[in-house]
Amino acid sequence: MRDPRMVTVRRGGTLTDADHHLLALWAAECAEHVLPLFDSDDPRPRAALAAVRAWTCGELSMWDTRSAGGHAMGAARDLRGAPRFAAYAAGQAACVAHVAEHDLGAAAYAIKAVRAASGVEAGRRECLWQRGRLPAPVQELVLEDQQRRNALCWSVFE
Repeated sequence: MRDPRMVTVRRGGTLTDADHHLLALWAAECAEHVLPLFDSDDPRPRAALAAVRAWTCGELSMWDTRSAGGHAMGAARDLRGAPRFAAYAAGQAACVAHVAEHDLGAAAYAIKAVRAASGVEAGRRECLWQRGRLPAPVQELVLEDQQRRNALCWSVFE
């Protein structure tokens, strides 16, 4: 069952556009933090992060932003480990424009990237870093959502 607080007002939920944009920007920041682990010249993950930022400013449509996210995830397919997870994080961040709940996908994949590169303890530090970057208006919402959907996100938010 979807939390109506994570569904936009236009779709019958209670999430405002302003908070939706904050979730997208936070997800992009989480993904960008681990993007150096992608270690490839493939431009698709970086383009996805640029797209989601453009979407929050009204410069790009939701459909084009979501498409950029799909392309970033396509960049991950042939990779393994940290580079793969970093590309998925960027793709998930862009998909927040379509479905706000992808914010946790971006955060979780970023943590998985760090874990793959540097171990579980580094992943815990990444989770704490992410929480420290949460915008105040959506902090409680994201922390509750992390607790509610942690099992779906490989239990990385413990």
